[in-house]
Amino acid sequence: MESNGKAEKHGLERDADLQLLLVGGELLKVRSSSWKKNRFYKLQEDCTTMWHESHRTFKRNQTFSIDEIESVRKGRQSEGLQKHTEAHVEDRCFSIIFKGRRRNLDLIATSAEEARQWVNGLEKIISNMKKLNSHWIFNCMRKADKNKDNKMTLKELKHFLRQINIEVDDMYAEVLFAKCDKSNSGSLEGPEIKHFYDLLIYREEIDVIYGKYATTGEQMSVKDLLNFLLNEQREVATMEDAVSLIERYELDDSAKQKNHMTKDGFLMYLHQEEGSIFNPAHKEVFQDMSQPINHYFISSSHNTYLMEDQLKGHSSTEAYIKALMKSCRCVELDCWDGAHGEPIIYHGHTLTSKVLFKDVIKAIKEYAFKTSEYPVILSLENHCTLEQQKLMAKHMISILGSALLTSPLEDQMPTAFPSPQVRDEQIINQSNHQSTHPPINPPEDEAAETSNSKTDTNGQKAKAKKSKIKLAKQLSDLVIYCKSVHFSGFEHAKDKQAFYEMSSFKESKAVNLAETAGNAFIHHNMTKLSRIYPAGSRTDSSNYNPVSLWNAGCQIVALNFQTPSKEMDLNQGRFRSNGVSGYVLKPGFQRYPGTEFDPMTLTKGPCVVYYSVISAQQLPKLNKDKCKSIVDPLVKVEIDGVPADTCSKETRSIENNGFNPMWNETFQFDIQVPELALVRFLVEDYDSTSQNDLIGQYCLPLTSLQNGYRHVPLLTKHGDVIPSAGLFVHLMLLDAK
Repeated sequence: MESNGKAEKHGLERDADLQLLLVGGELLKVRSSSWKKNRFYKLQEDCTTMWHESHRTFKRNQTFSIDEIESVRKGRQSEGLQKHTEAHVEDRCFSIIFKGRRRNLDLIATSAEEARQWVNGLEKIISNMKKLNSHWIFNCMRKADKNKDNKMTLKELKHFLRQINIEVDDMYAEVLFAKCDKSNSGSLEGPEIKHFYDLLIYREEIDVIYGKYATTGEQMSVKDLLNFLLNEQREVATMEDAVSLIERYELDDSAKQKNHMTKDGFLMYLHQEEGSIFNPAHKEVFQDMSQPINHYFISSSHNTYLMEDQLKGHSSTEAYIKALMKSCRCVELDCWDGAHGEPIIYHGHTLTSKVLFKDVIKAIKEYAFKTSEYPVILSLENHCTLEQQKLMAKHMISILGSALLTSPLEDQMPTAFPSPQVRDEQIINQSNHQSTHPPINPPEDEAAETSNSKTDTNGQKAKAKKSKIKLAKQLSDLVIYCKSVHFSGFEHAKDKQAFYEMSSFKESKAVNLAETAGNAFIHHNMTKLSRIYPAGSRTDSSNYNPVSLWNAGCQIVALNFQTPSKEMDLNQGRFRSNGVSGYVLKPGFQRYPGTEFDPMTLTKGPCVVYYSVISAQQLPKLNKDKCKSIVDPLVKVEIDGVPADTCSKETRSIENNGFNPMWNETFQFDIQVPELALVRFLVEDYDSTSQNDLIGQYCLPLTSLQNGYRHVPLLTKHGDVIPSAGLFVHLMLLDAK
């Protein structure tokens, strides 16, 4: 059986960087200042797996999949390399960052050129794998070829089917095998394997759709394709648009010359962004970015420094990097006095580890604008003495340089917030204490609010008290637009509060205000900023539902980014649109005075959405250690928005088929406020005796949906793309008027 995952499959067969990876080489693995070991690393011939030497007695050979890699960083750009290596090896260093919570792999090459080749080679493989929908199937076929003779026996075929999540009885397997074994040799090879593969990827539902529109010699003419785009996809398309799709996605040159699209080309188109459920126009910044920042929802993180829980979790610059790379635009820094005069960041009065304030500022400087060019807000919770506050100010000014906002953007005293686009790559400070210089009581102090539930380093409960904080002028002068004040009611805020004075609310108080005074909260947020943070009782770093706070117009709804959860799925969905910029413009009825909108008592007109869940493709196995463990998938479609819109509907489960299950089930949703609604697709493994296991999920704003036949990508609980897996749906959004 041929290995179709090799370099030629990636179009990189003559690439020098890839050849280095295939030959392999020794790299210095770094775990600490004293643990640095030479280990051999090599890319396997399938170009999807990395082998590395291990000296553990119980595990000599180890591999990891390229799919497990989130990114590759060149230089000393990880916390480990910065802490455990010297600056002179900067150009020889690189780090492999894994998805989820797996530890980074910090490496040092023998030369700067070798490091460059490793980084470039890995990035090329990662990029190309994302473009290859079939590599997963080929990789499974390779694994099924137990004796590596490039042939597939009936036994190997059965093993392969289990690998790709299909349970078949022996009779069906024998029929499928006999149909492909044209040579009657008892094994499949060459064209027979290709025939088997074609039978395997056959999509009945695509045949039906294609056959309905292909009226020209069993192929789609450009006119047929245009009819499909207009009638099924409900796109504003022209003949030129149809021609363009044929030019880009048709694989058959003779069909392309006739301006025809074959079934293979049609399927290719449906798997591209034009056939995705997510409107490709929303992958770019498409909203008005010239309005004041309080007119936007802002992607925000709580206790950003934590990788795990709130009591004993690890604090790390990596947590800031991960949040910023997800376009988080408001990060939190809990600042305390540290040893040797250096301020530190950690969750005070707990056993969480500590990280230097200056190291966090360096990480923010490096990664703040990798994914989004729009402003980052530093939410400073300050518990430091005057001397260390002065050092905090010095670090921010020296490290952040011109990116740090140190004076109002206007020539005169400002009367409103700046817009996100007023100046590129801007960092704004928001202090959680009043910027005055005599001793003051902090207005909304999370450390004080949660101190009853915190434990000091001696294991004793900390006494609940609000300490008086004196602020250094050098630090308070850096707080320009976001001065934190106590919330004393909406009327008081309207009459007495300046626009730049913002309040922080713990989740229970904010939710209560949203439910009992929704319209007043919305009007408050038209001119002020509101920050919401999780309850102190969430010591496990769990999250609250952000939707009701967005419904009330709250901008900075801070979540624990390190915790996979439905709430983080919703956050990722909310900020998926507008170019993943971290800023999403609020609807007009949440921005302009005079609105009567209240999320609890609706006044808006509805729309109707019809979802048809048709099929799924290549769902991953959840228990890979059990070869006969096949998923029984079902699909849930959830709407999260105002209370009247929030609901969930689900399909039946399909037994023992994760490769190509089909449902063909249709649901209707009546939506009152589409501007605030989020759609979340979940695929679960049904279990009659316990809670269903998550297979994959995808969330996006209702207003970012595309009508018609669409593919839905699937993500892990951590938000990473599951290669080749997806749903196929049909949807129609209609105005109910």
